[in-house]
Amino acid sequence: MKTITKTPVVILNFKTYLESTGTNALNLAKISEKVADETGFNIAVSVQAPDIYRISQEVNIPVLAQHIDAVEAGGHTGSNLAECLKEAGASGTLINHSEKRLKLFEIDEIIKKTAKLGMNSVVCTNNIETSAAAATLKPDFVAVEPPELIGSGIPVSKAEPEVVEGTVEVIHSINPQVKVLCGAGISTGEDMKAAMELGSEGVLLASGIILAKDPEAALLDLVSKI
Repeated sequence: MKTITKTPVVILNFKTYLESTGTNALNLAKISEKVADETGFNIAVSVQAPDIYRISQEVNIPVLAQHIDAVEAGGHTGSNLAECLKEAGASGTLINHSEKRLKLFEIDEIIKKTAKLGMNSVVCTNNIETSAAAATLKPDFVAVEPPELIGSGIPVSKAEPEVVEGTVEVIHSINPQVKVLCGAGISTGEDMKAAMELGSEGVLLASGIILAKDPEAALLDLVSKI
């Protein structure tokens, strides 16, 4: 299990696209590892639960879950238990993605559980206010991504730069140890450069790479200006 220990970092969220499911997911993870090795850039992948074990066995980059449930071992049929995902090879998880919203107490419980297990926690937020609330819970990362820009191809770093700057400022005033990532609409090296210039320490992205005609070239371009 390899956790995210350095920034800047790219976290590639595979979501549930067919292009990033099963064998395609493994191939994309290997491409991500190849780019990481060639460039020295920190790249992690966040994959569907059934793909975690296979991918974590075949690549040497951090493999994150897309979701963990706020449950303890026992009678929770259909839930994603943190201990199980860790044993499968997950080194961390996304929490509260806009496509998988959680209640505040659940976010808190999952952050505490992942910290106890030595796993990375990446809390997704949609604005400055929720970012501030998330920072008080002491996750490793907060990824700010306005939902209306997700998958739009319009990067938050350019469309709403004040959201990124404001999030960085408020989080660092609350807990300087929490690292801020920029999400929503990120797809190019220029987008990532803009995000970094606003104070973020990396990006969380999906479709800009997953659905690219040449994902390897797209990843290389993404990290080319840092």
